[in-house]
Amino acid sequence: MTATSTAPAGAPWSPFSYIAINLARFVRPHEITFSGVNSTLPMLACLLAKRAYDFPFTYINVAGGVDPQPSSIPLSSSDPVLAEQTASIFANEDFYDLCTRGRMDLTFLGAAQIDGEGCANNSAIGDWHHPKVRLPGGGGGAVMLPTARRACTWRTEHSRRTLVERLDFRTSWGGFHGVVTPIAVFVKRDGRLALQSWHPDASLAEVRERTGFAFDATGAEPTVGPTPREREALAALDPTGQFERDAKVVLR
Repeated sequence: MTATSTAPAGAPWSPFSYIAINLARFVRPHEITFSGVNSTLPMLACLLAKRAYDFPFTYINVAGGVDPQPSSIPLSSSDPVLAEQTASIFANEDFYDLCTRGRMDLTFLGAAQIDGEGCANNSAIGDWHHPKVRLPGGGGGAVMLPTARRACTWRTEHSRRTLVERLDFRTSWGGFHGVVTPIAVFVKRDGRLALQSWHPDASLAEVRERTGFAFDATGAEPTVGPTPREREALAALDPTGQFERDAKVVLR
């Protein structure tokens, strides 16, 4: 990750700030980064990275904005305010075109279930013919996950029902490069998700207990705490705490 900190490992995190800031830390200099529909936490992460990190990158969002300067921070990641003062307007086919041409460096895409290879299920929970829950389906993620250079996702719940040994349905092939939950950060290594770090209030044993797939934890350690600039940027984006309340992120 690009962001570094001299803050001690035990610096305070909330479950919400842990996800938002660690998603932002996947953003790299001079890259093209995309956040999609129903992706409020990645939207905040991209806007946070613009404020907290001293490097340029291109931020494209599903509302069509390219490096926008929104007059307010909307609750919806699809709000047209995210196209205010934009460098240009992108349509859906433009996102897909960038990906399939190998020009999309990082995408943030959602997933209901994630397996040890980082593949995603957004189609159905349970048997396909008699599902417990019918989900929205692949949408753009079915195109963007396998074709973007890197893709990251997040879960507001870390449990064996979301991080699974076997997907109920494989919606998107290709695998996520990174996954952030309230207690852990995973990255792709040798074709599988490996633990990079864990929340200082959790433990390696807890992460293993709450994860449905086996993972390598070589070199993993407690997550470095948020920098002052990261904390200030997130506070400026969510001054009333509305996003944190809506996210309903649970540490345990």
